[in-house]
Amino acid sequence: MNQSDAKIRIKKLKTWLKKWNHDYFVLNKNEVSEAARDQIKKELHELEAAFPEFISPDSPTQRVGSVLSGKFGRIKHLRQKQSLMDCFDNEELEAWEERNLKLIPGETLDYLTEYKIDGLNLSLIYEKGKLKKAITRGNGVFGEDVTHSVRTIKSVPLELQEINGLTLEQYPLIEASGEVFMSNTAFEALNQSGGQVFANPRNAAAGTVRQLDPQVSANRNLEMFFYTLHFHEKSNVTPPQSQKESLELLMKLGLRVNTKFVHHRSLESIKNEMKKVEKEREKLDYLIDGLVIKVNQFRHQNLLGSTAKAPRWAIAYKFPAEQSTSVILSIDIQVGRTGALTPVAILEPTQVAGSTVSRATLHNEDEIRRKDVRIGDTVVIQKAGDIIPEVVEVIKDLRSGKEKEFIMPKQCPVCNGEIERPDGEVVSRCANKNCYAIHQHQLEHFVSRKAFDIDGLGEKVIEQLIENKLVEDAADLFTLQEEDLMALELFKEKKTVNLLLALEKAKVVSLARFIYAMGIRHVGEETADIMANHIQLKTQKIQLKEEQKRNQMTLFQEEATSNEIVIALISELSESLRTLEIDTLNEIDGFGNKVAQAIFEWAHDQKTHDLLRKFERAGIMLRINQVKKSTILEGKTVVTTGTLPTLSRDQAKHLIKINGGKASSSVSKKTDFVLAGSEPGSKYDKAVSLGVAIIDEKTFLEMVEES
Repeated sequence: MNQSDAKIRIKKLKTWLKKWNHDYFVLNKNEVSEAARDQIKKELHELEAAFPEFISPDSPTQRVGSVLSGKFGRIKHLRQKQSLMDCFDNEELEAWEERNLKLIPGETLDYLTEYKIDGLNLSLIYEKGKLKKAITRGNGVFGEDVTHSVRTIKSVPLELQEINGLTLEQYPLIEASGEVFMSNTAFEALNQSGGQVFANPRNAAAGTVRQLDPQVSANRNLEMFFYTLHFHEKSNVTPPQSQKESLELLMKLGLRVNTKFVHHRSLESIKNEMKKVEKEREKLDYLIDGLVIKVNQFRHQNLLGSTAKAPRWAIAYKFPAEQSTSVILSIDIQVGRTGALTPVAILEPTQVAGSTVSRATLHNEDEIRRKDVRIGDTVVIQKAGDIIPEVVEVIKDLRSGKEKEFIMPKQCPVCNGEIERPDGEVVSRCANKNCYAIHQHQLEHFVSRKAFDIDGLGEKVIEQLIENKLVEDAADLFTLQEEDLMALELFKEKKTVNLLLALEKAKVVSLARFIYAMGIRHVGEETADIMANHIQLKTQKIQLKEEQKRNQMTLFQEEATSNEIVIALISELSESLRTLEIDTLNEIDGFGNKVAQAIFEWAHDQKTHDLLRKFERAGIMLRINQVKKSTILEGKTVVTTGTLPTLSRDQAKHLIKINGGKASSSVSKKTDFVLAGSEPGSKYDKAVSLGVAIIDEKTFLEMVEES
């Protein structure tokens, strides 16, 4: 970025960060998520570091807190408030420690970690042990007097406990700071009460503290944790020498402390704590967005001191952001296995949920128009289902005027084939069935873990097989010879032998896996399972040779260890498919009209039967799992969460289904019970809140074994 562009960008970032901060801290509104604001502030920091000539005193990076609302009395803090520096990964954390050690050479640092509560910072002044004032952070120098509201918070004592034989009259002027917050339970109750609806617990807590009527605050069940303590007069109270001692003294005084603080001797210990807390955060009844790390010894804190904006001895180590921001550099078109054209945003690399993201789906042309996404836009990114990055929204306030609208191509960018968009559909597709991209992705789907699960056939290998005209369709994979593979750049003798062995083992496959591998439009795992259960085939028993055995999961259960198995020939499947009728398919529970139509068209397409003949000639056989079903879970909806001791998710799902139950992925009031393992997460919490029964694997197995 040149100097001119940087100046324009810095000015725009400063303008809008000020507005968003005012909305968030004063008006309790969230126009832009906190994660997005953090990322924009980080971008401003980086630009100001690169172009220091554009740093101004009014920049959001140079200030603490926000302006005052003017609703309450303005009070000067006894000690000026500072903001914490942020870090988002281990590398930044290590750099922080390295900087500190250079400032105090020869010293060994120890640390204290505390939960970073997502709430409202307050300072409480106690005079002779009695609460006198409660002040918001404000701009760091002045805050607002919210004593009338804070006095209603049950976890805030109006009078301190006597310690060390001192009476309250002997207590010095004490300032205790902490975080006011609203629990998730109280937040849900508030939003369901029929009054104002808040965006999140933090906004609800801030809005409640600033209520003019203290009775409103009293009814909203705010809570508070304390974490700093200062004596402003000489006293007989022995001052703490460390943050750990400070927290312990706060508790003795009767001020509530979050007891999940941990003392550490190394950064490695802190990193392990971060991993642990990240897993446990969903079980908490309040929101946290990371850990606050403090140099524990006050002697070291004093030696390290502060910058103009933040203490050097503390840092906020935030969880990987579930959302982030980036700039769209260009928009590419990705062609999928069904010919679907998906616009993909190419981004400036950014961290989302702990990984670097440089591409994000835009779904389809209509979504681009609806969100008004343009090349050059600053956008909010998140991971859909924690897997696929997507563009959530455009931050239009940051547009410079140079952004360009995206125009959907008229021809396939891979094969130049005609693009069609059927009436009533939002997805455009390449009409050329011989399109290279379609061919590539179909083969990748065919060999994927939940289909034929063939090791050694990655994207690059498939690409070479197609380019060298060794395969035209999936059936050709099973006719590959050693000389074919050894001629390819990626193959040596060991890799060739391993792939040929994997292909041989894959020749016996469950019917459900085979149907899923065909890549029929709208047919996923669940639909393939349902379809396999409704197709009647003539079967026979065969002895499976030792070298053909495969210790794999089918989609639905573990392979039996016996050498004798039940199979059906591909030709039997071909005959059965020709008899399928659309009305019959529409009547199958779990099939909608689109699914039924897609299966019907596939089943009656001559190309399907030509391919099936090739599979049979290649030696593919369909394994039929003859499992006697029970009805012990008939009509029951079961959700599985966490890691089970012995069962995989697929095995648990299979047992639920063959016992008549429905395996669901989300918890609701209609869920009959939740099968929970270790580290269960949010599904477990929701089940508890809804009163849904929770069982462990042992209970579940005893239940189904009775059948």
